[in-house]
Amino acid sequence: MTTSLPDHLLPPGFDQLLLDVLESTPHGMDEFTLIKQLAAEHPDSVFASPGALRDPLRLFQLHFLLFHSLYRLSDRLAASGRQLHIHALRIVIEPREPGAPGLALNDPLRSYYLDWTQWATTHADDVQALLDSFWRGGGIDDHEVTAALDCFGLKNPTDSGEIKRRYRQLVSQHHPDRGGDTEQLQAINAAMLILERYYRPR
Repeated sequence: MTTSLPDHLLPPGFDQLLLDVLESTPHGMDEFTLIKQLAAEHPDSVFASPGALRDPLRLFQLHFLLFHSLYRLSDRLAASGRQLHIHALRIVIEPREPGAPGLALNDPLRSYYLDWTQWATTHADDVQALLDSFWRGGGIDDHEVTAALDCFGLKNPTDSGEIKRRYRQLVSQHHPDRGGDTEQLQAINAAMLILERYYRPR
């Protein structure tokens, strides 16, 4: 496993910026909101790349880059008695309760995201194969996808057309300009970001 990554992908001081952003939001935030905030802080960074959230390979790379950085940060926080809850729908720093288990070094997700070769060796065909698996209705046992579908009130198998229709309905219903709730809208956007990784647009 390798934890090194090309220096040009992240701006100088990114780890500290990531920590500052999360500490400024003690209730946590979803992946979509965090990416948007990082893009606003560093408009020249990869997180602000035009069209990155619409291209399957670039979206995978962006997600991997963020989660790679989050798991590195979790190692740093563990040394200070804190823990980082990492999930696409909620990323939050929490105090570790006395007697609670420490960092799980054998966590398969942690191992995956800290192995930088996964980013370097995953190509468009690999991402497309994942998308095709969902498109055929086979699905994958993936908790974040299930949670995102639940947020939309949908079940797998479904398709991108249904997801987009439901997304538009939910955004219209929960938009703050129409009296909706901002946090609920952020959760809807986060769920859409997850689902866009797995369902091919029509």
